Amino acid sequence: MQLFKLSEVKGSFRSFLIVFIISLTIGYSFGLYYISISSGFTGQTIEENYNGNEDNEAADIMKFKMSEKEVVSIIHGHIVSFSLIFLAIGFLLFQSSYSGKLISFLAIEPFISIIVTFSGIWLLWKGYSWMKFIVIISGTIMHLAFICSVLLIFYDLLKKRE
Repeated sequence: MQLFKLSEVKGSFRSFLIVFIISLTIGYSFGLYYISISSGFTGQTIEENYNGNEDNEAADIMKFKMSEKEVVSIIHGHIVSFSLIFLAIGFLLFQSSYSGKLISFLAIEPFISIIVTFSGIWLLWKGYSWMKFIVIISGTIMHLAFICSVLLIFYDLLKKRE
């Protein structure tokens, strides 16, 4: 259901949407940066972030297994915030001048990735070590969907009007 077309939005509302997407993208990017400095993007470092590395005497930084309270808090906060982020992004995608399967995929897929990624983190913490690969794959797909969605929204908001 299209309430308006992004490409036809003018004035303060257009500026509002542009600044919203920019600030959301900056915040999202800092989240990715935080992942890179706290746990890296490898299976081993992701697993160590949640399950610790006390067994590795050669580790530069000693990490301990997170408590259930910590893991539940992280998962809860991320599922809620990512769901709201992708609700806003999906809504704007459906207001864009694009249509079809790509837009449907970009709007729906992140919610699947949210469920898979954070269920995977829970199962990884529970001891299913192989879930780190599922977390990496689903997280990567979610982040790529975000980037593609933001680029499409920006393009629609910034394209020249005839």
